[in-house]
Amino acid sequence: MKLLLHTCCAPCSVYCIDSLRQEGIEPTVYWYNPNIHPYMEYKARRDCLKEYVKMINVEAIFEEEYGLREFCKNVTQDLENRCQNYCYRVRLEQTAKYAKENGYDTICTTLLVSPYQKHDIIKKEAEEIAKEYGIEFLYRDFRPRI
Repeated sequence: MKLLLHTCCAPCSVYCIDSLRQEGIEPTVYWYNPNIHPYMEYKARRDCLKEYVKMINVEAIFEEEYGLREFCKNVTQDLENRCQNYCYRVRLEQTAKYAKENGYDTICTTLLVSPYQKHDIIKKEAEEIAKEYGIEFLYRDFRPRI
């Protein structure tokens, strides 16, 4: 399995990468987050992730697209539902596109570690997108067990 792991930030990636490695899966981290605003937050997350992947020796790809205009255009009419109506899809679709074009056969996302994200929607979107691109989506519930 050649896995491309969409990653929103270093803290979210810690458990996901560790868990995948315990399964014998070596992910490649993929940064694509044009929905993170303001710019200082975007930069802080990106830069922290760059440092973290060096520390743990994991391959990483950084797509530098700070998409404020496109983000605003797509979410201003329905801010409460921006994640499910825009943010999930735009990031997962770009991840799948990159994966397909660069020889990866599977995608996953660190969004699945958050208890605040909508797993059912992420899973459904990711499965549909992966199918469109002829790759697999690896679903894992990375949320901490209490």
